[in-house]
Amino acid sequence: MKKNVEIFGKINTLEGYSYLLLLFVAMPLKYMLGIAIATKIVGMIHGILFLAFLYYLYAAWEEAQWSLKENITFFIASIIPFGTFFTKSKIAAYEA
Repeated sequence: MKKNVEIFGKINTLEGYSYLLLLFVAMPLKYMLGIAIATKIVGMIHGILFLAFLYYLYAAWEEAQWSLKENITFFIASIIPFGTFFTKSKIAAYEA
């Protein structure tokens, strides 16, 4: 069992959800309704999850011996809305 890859898969999903919450809930609350605290709270949670994502991306890369191309793909998918959900199956293939 590849522990870092498994943790990376979970962080990947959580980071994806937090990004969507930031973009589609917190930012509209801030800019349409003037509730600035929404972006502060969700933004901080997303930031922490993104840092964890980067750490486990590196750890999983070393553990699973991914190619640089795959590693870059996972990173780029993390900055595109809904991108992390398209990489879930690829990550799951490495967990076994």
